[in-house]
Amino acid sequence: MKIFLLGYMGSGKSTVGKLLAERLKHRFVDLDQYIEDQEDEKISSLFQKKGEIYFRKKERAALDELLEMEEALVISLGGGTPCYGDNLQVIQNSAENTTVYLKYSIPILLERLWKEKEHRPVISHLEDREKLEEFIRKHLFERGFYYNQSNLILSCDEQSPEQICAAIQEKLR
Repeated sequence: MKIFLLGYMGSGKSTVGKLLAERLKHRFVDLDQYIEDQEDEKISSLFQKKGEIYFRKKERAALDELLEMEEALVISLGGGTPCYGDNLQVIQNSAENTTVYLKYSIPILLERLWKEKEHRPVISHLEDREKLEEFIRKHLFERGFYYNQSNLILSCDEQSPEQICAAIQEKLR
């Protein structure tokens, strides 16, 4: 079984993924980290030096590798991964795979991302909270179509990572 965690940046996919993998005794893979390890370069640098098309091709190749693995995995996807090409369909082609959307409200995402925006190249240039909120709203509108096709959709605003993991485990039974 492979469990894919989807959601917007700042939704805690990696935090929840690590905890869930530990609880389920699966291996955890952060897709972005997996790509960085293969390329020996940060995602932000890949985008800057080689462009988004190069990155998306590498992302798809990495996704294909993970899908071919026989072992049980919890995989944290990049925020845009399910929205490009046929990535989401490929993931959902197997009944062995489960997609989980970690859904947060815009105010919660705004708070989280405002605190860490300097570490996120995609939003570091946004100089005030209003511009960041507008950016989040636009992206969520575009990506919601994909995120909402997940097998499980969890509203996570008032929940800790432990509670989110427990909810996922309960739904998987």
